[in-house]
Amino acid sequence: MNRLLRTLVVLMSLLVAVPVLAAPPADVDLVKQRVAKVEVLRGEFTQEKQVAGFKNPLRSQGRFVLAQDHGVIWTTLKPFPSEVVVTRDRILSRQHDGSSRVELDGRQQPAMRSVNAIMFALMSGDAQALSAQFTVKVQALPDNGWTMQLSPRSAMLGKVFTALKLSGDRYVREVEITEANQDVTRIHFAGMRDTPAQLSADEGGRFE
Repeated sequence: MNRLLRTLVVLMSLLVAVPVLAAPPADVDLVKQRVAKVEVLRGEFTQEKQVAGFKNPLRSQGRFVLAQDHGVIWTTLKPFPSEVVVTRDRILSRQHDGSSRVELDGRQQPAMRSVNAIMFALMSGDAQALSAQFTVKVQALPDNGWTMQLSPRSAMLGKVFTALKLSGDRYVREVEITEANQDVTRIHFAGMRDTPAQLSADEGGRFE
């Protein structure tokens, strides 16, 4: 299992197990007003994971498709081609040779049906959804920019992640995940576009 998929699986498995603990704070409305509401979002990503004790970060890059009614297609192009598809019912990994493997199946773990909503919340900056599991602090920036600091509400989450930080404007531009072991993953998004608003035949087929 690649590093991104492992991080997502752990994070999502924990998040769907944590109940809603409080109403969202009022300042999440700022992010809600500034972030675009889209059906389909496409773009590119670069990811750096700084492992504690190592000088150079681990780097990867690729592209993604985020579809509100379907899930996320996360295609890594470098250094090793692979693909992760997150839907309502499963997390599927595909390798460059065409082989695929279901990492998590909603039929076996019904709670994983929440993965799509949580993934969309992280990548689209849905502060209201995220505030169910995290204490949220929002800061307004010039030119309709914003940052959002997330601190885990539960001890269970805190054992794996100490903090998450999102920043952006109309779109989420960066996600930073600090793990309890002090490893830090930074994901930068670029080239975002929300048209066409429908999936292509190829994109739709990759969700199946």
